[in-house]
Amino acid sequence: MMLDVQNLSVVFTDRGAPFTAVDNFSLRMDRGEIVGIVGESGSGKSMTAHALMGLIRRSQVTVTGRALFEGTDLLSLSREELRKVQGRDLSIIFQEPMTSLNPTMRIGKQVEESLRIHEGGLSQAQRKAKALDAMALAGLPDPEELYRQWPHQLSGGMRQRVMIASALVLRPRLLIADEPTTALDVTIQAQILETLKEINRKEGAAILFISHDLGVVKALCSRVVVMKQGRIVESGAAEDVFRHPREDYTRLLIASRPSRKKLGGGGRNE
Repeated sequence: MMLDVQNLSVVFTDRGAPFTAVDNFSLRMDRGEIVGIVGESGSGKSMTAHALMGLIRRSQVTVTGRALFEGTDLLSLSREELRKVQGRDLSIIFQEPMTSLNPTMRIGKQVEESLRIHEGGLSQAQRKAKALDAMALAGLPDPEELYRQWPHQLSGGMRQRVMIASALVLRPRLLIADEPTTALDVTIQAQILETLKEINRKEGAAILFISHDLGVVKALCSRVVVMKQGRIVESGAAEDVFRHPREDYTRLLIASRPSRKKLGGGGRNE
């Protein structure tokens, strides 16, 4: 068992009545498994991921439950202890690469960031070699050229692949992907999903994939968890949930699958 989340709850207590963003969320994941969390905006799916990664500021927020990652409770770690785990053992791909990438840093230096934090003994040449390997694994063409470029020179799909490369550079055992294809058109979206499948096959990394689109989750994941208003309302094998949903909410998500292409960013084309 790689990940065992037990009764995770996230409650905001800032002014007025407490607001429960995540309510008794439980999930088990094996090594190398791909599991999806699906739900509309505000369902608590991203908040769940951020709690697991230790990205929620604890002031005026109460996080309870357990999140055992290979036996270690992530929720009980100090900030310093958690920093040693983030990026090295588990990593996250965010939804909007342009808000996560530093516009004043070249692509290669940003992919190397985790190496500077966790493997300070590496030489610059060693860091570059690892960064180029991660960029190639993420499906970026001509990593040597892209290494020297800036975020604004790349398309939305290419920037998302840079985020994937940054998450992969330390070869984490668990990769959390938080709506990584939302801002992309359907063609690039499909390419990113294939890249994640290939990473899972080659690296054996488990993937927790978060999306509002049940169809995208079905294409990638073996199991799916459906969330509504912070709670799990349905879960099971992705094929079963997609073909025979038990809950009206799940049926609504299936019916609302996007039918038109979303416009990606400008810049260099994929």
